[in-house]
Formats: sequence, structure tokens, C-alpha cells
Amino acid sequence: QVQLEESGGGLVQAGGSLRLSCAASGNMFSIYDVLWYRQAPGKQREWVATITSGGSTNYADSVKGRFTISRDNAKKTGYLQMNSLKAEDTAVYYCVPSNRGRFGSWGQGTQVTVSS
Repeated sequence: QVQLEESGGGLVQAGGSLRLSCAASGNMFSIYDVLWYRQAPGKQREWVATITSGGSTNYADSVKGRFTISRDNAKKTGYLQMNSLKAEDTAVYYCVPSNRGRFGSWGQGTQVTVSS
């Protein structure tokens, strides 16, 4: 089973960019879909983007055109490139592996704060 650890969060001004990373421990990273979620203060966790094991991508409407999800199986790492950041993107971001619809363990997340 694979576990993922997020990194790359920080404080950025509105309109700026950040790239989050999601490093896997364990084997078989390539067979897992990778999903990014986020949770803002006082709100429920919401889905952001998915990249399948085959490389297909899907995005929430709120981030479409601004965020790009990708993966490097050789490095066992997933990425979330976030551009044109807005204050409403402020949240803790999580990545989670999924195999045939079954989620793996959630990590600690990485904080993204966008100042307006």
C-alpha cells in the first residue's frame, strides 16, 4: 500500500503561484489514482483534482484553467501546480491515493494561504 506526503504550501499573494508535491512511500505508486482535496477553515473538505493511473485528469470547476495536476511515476510523486491564486484558495491541501475507488490513508496536508 502506498502513503502520500504533501509539501510545498506557503504564503503567496493573490495572483501568484505555488506548486504542491505529493511524495509516495511504498511501492506500486503508478497503479494508483491521485486525488487532491482541500479544506478551508470552517468548511467541509472539497475535491480539487484527480489524475488517474493512466494520466487522465479532471478538475473542480472552481480551479479549472488555473490548476494543473500531474504525476511523475519514476519519482513516485504527484504535483498540483496552482496559478492565479485567489484568497478563496486558502486551505489545507491534501493528496490521497485511490485504487479502484478505495482511498488510502490521508496525510497531514500542507497549508496554502493566499493574501489579498
